Amino acid sequence: MKKTVLAAALIVLALFAFLLLQNPEIRNAETHGNVILCFGDSLTFGTGADSGKDYPSQLSAMIGRPVINAGVPGDTTGTALERLEEDVLSEEPGIVLITLGGNDLMRGVSREEAFANLRRIVETVQNEGALVVVGGIDVPFWGRDFGDAYEQLCSDTGSVCIPNVLRGLIGKRELMSDQIHPNSRGYARMAEKFYAAMKPYL
Repeated sequence: MKKTVLAAALIVLALFAFLLLQNPEIRNAETHGNVILCFGDSLTFGTGADSGKDYPSQLSAMIGRPVINAGVPGDTTGTALERLEEDVLSEEPGIVLITLGGNDLMRGVSREEAFANLRRIVETVQNEGALVVVGGIDVPFWGRDFGDAYEQLCSDTGSVCIPNVLRGLIGKRELMSDQIHPNSRGYARMAEKFYAAMKPYL
C-alpha cells in the first residue's frame, strides 16, 4: 500500500515538474502600462509593405489601440541595444514586441554575441516592468540554430516566444516582397501571430 502511494506521489511530482518546464512563468504577465511598442529591424519597420501596412500598424487595427513602431532597417542586436533607452524605455511601455537577430545572422555575428545582446535588451525592458514578446527568426539551411536559441532565451527570461515569426511566409510569393521581407499580406500574418501571443496579457 505504501509503495503504491509513494509511486503515485512520484508520478504527480514528475507531472508537475514537466508542466513547469513546458510552461515557464512569464515575467510581468500583469502589465503596468497602456503603451505597446514594437522594437526591431526592417521586419518591424515594414520594409516591403504598402504605406500603413507594416505589422505594428496592422496589429494596432486588430486590437483597437495605438502601437508604436520603433523599427530601424539594418539594426543588429548591438545597434538596437545602443538606442534602447531613447527609443523604448523613454516611452515607458507595458508590452514590448521584439524582432531582432536577422541582421546578426546575415552579417555573420556569432550566435553567442547576438543572444548576449538580445538577453540584455530583454532583461533591461523587463526590469522596467514591461512584458516582452520575442519574435524569433529561423531561416532554412543557414539559420545557424538561431531558432533554438530564441526558445532558450525566452525560457530563461520568462518572455513570450514566437519561435519563428516568418514560418509559413518564406517561400510563398503571394506573402513576400523579396526573399526575407513580407509584403502587406505577409505582415498581416505576422501581426496575427503577435496578437495571438500577447492576447492573454492584454
